[in-house]
Amino acid sequence: MAFHPDWLRPEWRIEGIQSVMTTRRGGFSTGLFDSMNLRDGLGDDVRSVALNQRRLSESIGVSPIYLNQVHGHRVVRLTSTNAAAGAPRHEADACMTTEPGVVCAVQVADCMPVLFAAPGAVAAAHAGWRGLAAGILDTTLDALCLAAGCVPGQVEAWLGPCIGPRRFEVGADVLQAFGCTPTSLPAADDPVEAPRFTPTKPGKWLANLPRLARERLVARGVVSISGGTWCSVEEASRFFSFRRDGVTGRMVAAIWLTV
Repeated sequence: MAFHPDWLRPEWRIEGIQSVMTTRRGGFSTGLFDSMNLRDGLGDDVRSVALNQRRLSESIGVSPIYLNQVHGHRVVRLTSTNAAAGAPRHEADACMTTEPGVVCAVQVADCMPVLFAAPGAVAAAHAGWRGLAAGILDTTLDALCLAAGCVPGQVEAWLGPCIGPRRFEVGADVLQAFGCTPTSLPAADDPVEAPRFTPTKPGKWLANLPRLARERLVARGVVSISGGTWCSVEEASRFFSFRRDGVTGRMVAAIWLTV
């Protein structure tokens, strides 16, 4: 496997797992999509997108399965049959598989990609604030554990780059989606990590998406959680960001079983 040196490579203690997350480097797109945009239909040159997708597929050794993501909480199980070339895209925000060589993938540009590994099963979830509040990590974890015949304590999770806690300004609707109100915010309880929500100005708060994701996973019994340290907005030369740029590309986080 020949991955671009800037792409992220999560590490797993479970054997037989491979994964990668692309950055904006290493592709063929130009201008606003410079250079590794992996999603078509955004205004990028279709030939450049095709070359980028081919580069990722050649690096992995097989093509990832892309979803029609809708900020929901549906999880689809991928098999060699429903992931075959030419099959219609699944409308879902997470996918999982127990079959080696079937690549689970999500596309992001500020929303958080979360990769899961369990003995004999893997999953990928697209977790923006809407999906996270709707329970996308819970439904993915449930599907993975059921397929693998394991408990959450045997699952490893990796949080990829997303809009960070210094940049993700939200309104009261986001607080309410996570069961908070402006007058009932939890007190800051961690000397290192930013609070779940930090007030900035009247009617606005900074949301800590990685912390909200970690807390949801911990509450479900996941103990091995890594990543979540990159801000897609602040690292403009490395990551695409819809919040920062408006018109921009998409990165891919992918995971698969090798045996």
